[in-house]
Amino acid sequence: MGCKIRKPTGELAHNGYWPKPVECLSLKKNEGLKRLKFILLLSICTFCFAVTGFTQNQKRVIQLSGVVLSGDSIRGGPLPGVHVYVPKAGRGTTTNRAGFFSMPVLVGDSVVISSVGFVRRHYIVPNHHSDLLTIVIEMMEDTTMLPEVVISQFPTEEVFKQAVLALNVPLDEKGIDPNNLNAELLALMLKTTPMDGNANYKYYIDQYAGSVRDQFQPRTNPFLNPFNWARFFRDLKKNKK
Repeated sequence: MGCKIRKPTGELAHNGYWPKPVECLSLKKNEGLKRLKFILLLSICTFCFAVTGFTQNQKRVIQLSGVVLSGDSIRGGPLPGVHVYVPKAGRGTTTNRAGFFSMPVLVGDSVVISSVGFVRRHYIVPNHHSDLLTIVIEMMEDTTMLPEVVISQFPTEEVFKQAVLALNVPLDEKGIDPNNLNAELLALMLKTTPMDGNANYKYYIDQYAGSVRDQFQPRTNPFLNPFNWARFFRDLKKNKK
């Protein structure tokens, strides 16, 4: 855009006087103001778009609570000590005795629920309308079927058959080895052989019954009971007669 200068007339034109370009300076000033307004408007729009994008990308915090249960129909119930964590964030917690847990998470987090003997579960936190979210997790047992393994001191079945056929066990008429009925050998076996499942169960039940009986009172010693000593001496006198 050019500057407009009016041509002087009359005496001014005769003296050779030309006015200053006043209108040209005014046009340049207006163009500078318009450019400044455009830059300011562009900066404001850029800032608004940046704030809106940051707000949309910022994830919301949700308090995730829940109960972890066992999916077994026989042992179904709460599972204590289950690990509930977010691997990417490096935060997590464990369930209490009632199988309950509570932890802060972000929308879209992948929560891992794992426990020994159970299949690992994954849960994606949804964009819930509330800041509190409660879930129920059912864990299924992780059962692995192993192939059958036979352990033998012989390398092959043929070697085992040959060793069995080569045995020369002295048997009596009843087909029993007399050495196996030795009294000293039987006493040694009774002394050194550990208890089996039935014996351990009987011992545990006896100890449990005694603990229940003595739960709210001290255990009594029969040798410190004077009535027991009185009955003992009375029976001893009867035997002497």
